[in-house]
Amino acid sequence: MSAGRLRTWLAGAVVVAFVLWCLLALRRDLSQLSLAPVLRAWNLLLLAALLSLVNYALRIVRWRSYLARLGYELTLGFSALTYVAGFAFTLSPGKVGELARARYYQPRGIPVAQVAGAVFVERLVDLLAVAVLATLILAGAPRYHAAIWSAVGGIAAALGLLAVVPWARLTSLAASQPRAPAIVRRSLGAAGATLVAARRLLRADILAWGFMSGLLAWSLEGVELGVLASMFAGPYLMMTAVVGIYAVAVLAGALSFLPGGLGSTEAVMTALLVAHRMPLAQAILLTIVFRLVTLWFAVALGWLSVWTLRNRLPTPVPSWR
Repeated sequence: MSAGRLRTWLAGAVVVAFVLWCLLALRRDLSQLSLAPVLRAWNLLLLAALLSLVNYALRIVRWRSYLARLGYELTLGFSALTYVAGFAFTLSPGKVGELARARYYQPRGIPVAQVAGAVFVERLVDLLAVAVLATLILAGAPRYHAAIWSAVGGIAAALGLLAVVPWARLTSLAASQPRAPAIVRRSLGAAGATLVAARRLLRADILAWGFMSGLLAWSLEGVELGVLASMFAGPYLMMTAVVGIYAVAVLAGALSFLPGGLGSTEAVMTALLVAHRMPLAQAILLTIVFRLVTLWFAVALGWLSVWTLRNRLPTPVPSWR
């Protein structure tokens, strides 16, 4: 067995051993889980799913407006299908797999760089909105002050830097260096084209609209957690605290760059629910159900949209410009 294959095998064995250890450590608590509250609360599940759909609708409208600002007018139906198709790749690190939706726009003359720029701005604005929502938990959890405010400041600084740096000039300068390898020049050109497109979406009115719509969309998903929490009879959780718990967990998952925030989001959400006096068994069940009607619901809709679009378009040759 080669050294590389041995290292891969050992790394996999360590991960499997760690997962087994975690399952054994949680066996007692997992045995206390009961699906009875979930089965009795089917109406709450439907309401949570409806809130998810409203969340997606707000983001679809914002996405269509971003493309319109870049000079591409698309029908609402096509925009919705292609946007939701990106959810199929939500489990990619940092959700960069959502760029796969660019293949649906290229036959309509929209370069990958334009789509990538819109996705980049969307991600930053959403992170800022979630970070602001995370501040709702600060009153009850002062130990998170530094981390949350650092996240807010870092994202705001990234938006500011994106807006003021002359990316077009820097890209042209880098591409004109004859000693740079061709692959480096092409990569810099693609990155520069993306940042130039993103900069066009950083006007004050566009940013304000994007931030407010994102704040409302992600607030609704936080409210979903509160709606689902009401299936349990127990300590009353204020809606602001629930939204804050949701936002901190999602922010932790986003910053971890794990696929879909899997593991990190669930761990932080469960820990914060327990810290707010929810029994561990209920916190685990609530977290699982919440992720089913948010993350996995979105992934399912994404693949349904991919299937719907499968015969509509040819496979284009990627073009960044």
